[in-house]
Amino acid sequence: MSKVIVIGGGPAGMFAALAAARAGCRAVICEKNEKLGKKLFITGKGRCNLTNACETDEVFENVVRNRKFMYSAVYGFDNFRVMDYFESSGLPLKTERGGRVFPCSDHSSDVIGALSRDLKKAGVEIRLHTKVEAIESEDGKVSHVVFADGMRERADAVILATGGCSYPSTGSDGDGYRFAEKLGHHIEPPRPSLVPFTVREDYVKELMGLSLKNVAVTIWRGKKKLFSEFGEMLFTHFGVSGPLFISASSKVNDAIMRENLTAEIDLKPALTEDKLDARILRDFEENKNRKFLNAVSKLYPAKLVPVIVRLSEIAPEKKVNEITLKERRSLVHCTKHFTFTLTGLRGFEEAIITRGGIDTKEVNPSTMESKLVKNLYFAGEVLDVDALTGGFNLQIAWSTGYLAGISVKDKQEEQEK
Repeated sequence: MSKVIVIGGGPAGMFAALAAARAGCRAVICEKNEKLGKKLFITGKGRCNLTNACETDEVFENVVRNRKFMYSAVYGFDNFRVMDYFESSGLPLKTERGGRVFPCSDHSSDVIGALSRDLKKAGVEIRLHTKVEAIESEDGKVSHVVFADGMRERADAVILATGGCSYPSTGSDGDGYRFAEKLGHHIEPPRPSLVPFTVREDYVKELMGLSLKNVAVTIWRGKKKLFSEFGEMLFTHFGVSGPLFISASSKVNDAIMRENLTAEIDLKPALTEDKLDARILRDFEENKNRKFLNAVSKLYPAKLVPVIVRLSEIAPEKKVNEITLKERRSLVHCTKHFTFTLTGLRGFEEAIITRGGIDTKEVNPSTMESKLVKNLYFAGEVLDVDALTGGFNLQIAWSTGYLAGISVKDKQEEQEK
């Protein structure tokens, strides 16, 4: 029986070990933390958005980097098979807005519990508090795993599923990149992704805590539009966050590493500029003797009013019936083009995922095996593959984990022939 050592007890590692064990291998998970799935426990704000119920072809549309690399893995174990697996393991699921799939209990611990029970049934050996120091190879193939205490253990195959660098408090410190690099693999520099933005303008930071729904966000590099979507956002003490900007960080990640970008919020996307002007005019007619500052409270959230007034360059004490057409047009423009400068991304502590990782050109997409070192496999976030929010990054973990796990068995059988 082939012995497979899986380094990392996150979603990809657990699924890889389970697939390998069910295929007849002796699987061992080595996890540095005190429990499995430590990062999985906090995903989806503790609810665990474990996949998406969209058509499988749509999964690829949500993969931002190296989507073609994912074809074999996703088609081999797609989102519907993920849902079937968890439900057959006694975990009822529900589908919410945007196709997001969650356990009915809304507890990520139930996802980990289902996996843990199946790992036990499959006979997977789980070693907690076990830190790996290196992977050794002989004659171009994996030979041993070296542990932090100096022990060396022979392995027929190793599956590297150590995750990336995001949420370092959960143990994601990028050590998998170091192991792979020592074995000759190129590492695309890891960067935070699905992460909030920092902003230059102080007036944005004044809005800290304000959440906006049903707004449109557009991000520009000069005159080139890089991102445009409709949804929800949040102002913070450092800049902007919320679903729209979290998604945007994945799309504009490369660009913002090179230069500052411009963000525009359309605060009233359902109205054209002319219709918004007519609406403002009606409000002004009803408040013609009031000061401008006090006449726009129906148009904007209270926290936003003083900022918009300042940007419009209309004197806050000016009577509404004295406001000119040009000034009103300025107010319309500020409302449809609330503009500020994006200066960068927040760090790994706030990033949902890591962008970058093991170069996919050096990995066989049909098996997840290294093209440089035989019997070395990769799964999950350690690879240079990332996707948008909505359950797609966990789908990558399940699919690559499963493919790596079953490929180990196939490879061992092939070598025995």
